[in-house]
Amino acid sequence: MNNKKILIALVTAGVLTGSGYGFYRLGLSQGIQVSDKSQASVSTTSSDADAKKALYWHDPMVPGQKFDKPGKSPFMDMQLVPVYADGGDEGSVNVSPRVQQNLGIRIAEVTRSNLTSAVVAVGSVAYNERDVALVQARSNGFVEKLHVRAPLDTVKKGQALAELYVPDWVAAQEEYLTVKRMQVSGIAGLTDGAKQRMRLVGMSDDQIRTVEASGKVHSRITITAPVSGVVAELSVREGMTVMTGAPLFRINGLGTVWVNADIPENLAAQVRTGNAVEARTPSLPGIIFKGKVSAILPQIDVATRTLKARIELANPSGQLVPGMFANLRFSSEARKDILQVPTEAVIQTGTRAVVMVAQGDGKFMAVDVETGTEANGQTEIIKGLEAGQKVVVSGQFLIDSEASLKGTGTRMGDAPAVNADKATAATHHGSGKVENIDKSEITLSHDPIPSLKWGAMTMGFKLPSNGLPANVSVGDRVIFDIRQTKDGMYQITSISPTAETPKTNPSSNAMNDTMNMPSSSAGEKK
Repeated sequence: MNNKKILIALVTAGVLTGSGYGFYRLGLSQGIQVSDKSQASVSTTSSDADAKKALYWHDPMVPGQKFDKPGKSPFMDMQLVPVYADGGDEGSVNVSPRVQQNLGIRIAEVTRSNLTSAVVAVGSVAYNERDVALVQARSNGFVEKLHVRAPLDTVKKGQALAELYVPDWVAAQEEYLTVKRMQVSGIAGLTDGAKQRMRLVGMSDDQIRTVEASGKVHSRITITAPVSGVVAELSVREGMTVMTGAPLFRINGLGTVWVNADIPENLAAQVRTGNAVEARTPSLPGIIFKGKVSAILPQIDVATRTLKARIELANPSGQLVPGMFANLRFSSEARKDILQVPTEAVIQTGTRAVVMVAQGDGKFMAVDVETGTEANGQTEIIKGLEAGQKVVVSGQFLIDSEASLKGTGTRMGDAPAVNADKATAATHHGSGKVENIDKSEITLSHDPIPSLKWGAMTMGFKLPSNGLPANVSVGDRVIFDIRQTKDGMYQITSISPTAETPKTNPSSNAMNDTMNMPSSSAGEKK
């Protein structure tokens, strides 16, 4: 019995020993695998860290200045921002598809096609000043009756306007009739002389023939309208005495009218004399009046910066009357094979035109372009783009903001490189309080500087080359001028305390002088 128990115990011990060794080997192999995975993870993390290694640091407010280590910005009261090596091209910004969708980015292709420029303008209808008839008194007389009694009455050609009694005509007609009744030979010359006398007193050939045919004296004359139109001016009334040459009626024809249109100065080159024009007026919906540009007036309105174009429209039914507003569309020849983009893709920054180009893989870049004619929602591109490129037509400013946050060098609002020297040379004026002065820098809590679009903040500036004035010290309110140097820093060019600054004591001036002196001189003074 005892031997059986001992045998069972030995077998059990052997099994346990073998199991333990097996579990040990299994754990060792798994541990190695786990260790390898850990090492791989560490390696991957290290690789990601290298990929995220900062290329340089910069101040987003002055993105052109780069620094090789982190720290406080010399321009603003803020820390420098790192720019990482994310594989993006210099001057471009990466925007993920999800962010593009959130920003509502829309893209269009740069194309080549025909561009028909059509200028649209407004104008007002006026009388055609070339279609005017002026009725005058041809002899002294009296107005006995008026057939047209009010201005703006419409008249037809040949319609009676007024009746005048002309005493001078009576004597001339009686003389002619007397000569005509004489039965004496050789009086042809006298007859011709009598006719000439009637012409001299203002009678027309038709009136002379009437007297000759009737054999009676006609002391009254009926004045008729020489053209159809509107009585624009009525200068007489019944019972008035009129003198020779006095204006009686001014009649404007309505067969054609003028429309005086205001053309913007920048579109004036597209409007030429003889261009076809279509006119519509709100008072006559559905009717299109066609005409042409009869004249371009050589004068610019200094207030509205517009040019006057005179359009002549046919008005056979007299529906267009002076004072009506008209919408005009000037047509011109189509320009062929023009490189163009949607007008909304072009952003005017004041000094240049910018287009945001989509480079693929979520990359965008701001590109300067030179624009030409704009028509039908399309803008001609003279220089800067090629056919087939993709441009952003919606969300450009949101991409520009993304570029600002990521420190991209090229932005829509950045000035061109050719103007860098001018920008550097610009002087900006400000005011503030002196917070600290050291050997090479003065720290100011300045008020907003509108010319730089800076808000109120505390920042350091380089000291002027000739040092600070003796009357400037810490705590003073000062006014100053600054200028950007080639390294991107801003340097004080002039500074002086304001009237509200209390007069400094000699000791403070001495301390200020000591700070402005070179270190060697200061040491000798001490």
